[in-house]
Amino acid sequence: MPALTIDFFHDVVCCWCFNISSRMRALAAEFDLDIRHRTFVLQASPAEMTARWGTPEDARETILGHWAVCRQVSDRPELVDIDAMRAAPFDYPHGLIAALGCKTAEQLGGQAAHWDMFDHLQRSHLTEARNIADPEVVLHAAQELGFETAAFADVLEDPETLRTVETDRQYARALQVRSIPTLFVRETGSRLVNGPREDLAMQLRAALRLVA
Repeated sequence: MPALTIDFFHDVVCCWCFNISSRMRALAAEFDLDIRHRTFVLQASPAEMTARWGTPEDARETILGHWAVCRQVSDRPELVDIDAMRAAPFDYPHGLIAALGCKTAEQLGGQAAHWDMFDHLQRSHLTEARNIADPEVVLHAAQELGFETAAFADVLEDPETLRTVETDRQYARALQVRSIPTLFVRETGSRLVNGPREDLAMQLRAALRLVA
């Protein structure tokens, strides 16, 4: 049995989630963690982007300001390409299509596949400045990860996959999750405070002492 089970709530468009994902990959092996991936879509459509951020131009500049702060504390700042996203020929993307891609990967390959898809799409978004609100970008990522494209597309378009995203949203509400990344430790009913790898490791050691 794993030492701890952790629900990791995240959105592909979230730069802070990028920082936490790589740290949790290392910590999952060190502490024998069972990471359960939960989609948490900040905005699910262009209309929601407008309601939250204003014009597409305002959205891009405000969000890229967040990227700049995030990049300063990233373990891999060279992978956060602000200039490329600023020059991208599309509006800053919402996160629903990428979330559907992650849940499709999960249905076809389990939690490990969800995590691989999440990290792959984050690279597409943050490093390559690709439009992850375009289903073709998600299908390309699936192909690169070894999924059979037609089978992946069938699950991606299945209404049941959208329902799994909503199920994660309802679970987040039940836990009173309102921001991401959120790391919820099931055994203790507590949350990890996001921060550098060693800070997270210290909190994991404390949680393990509580359940020992």
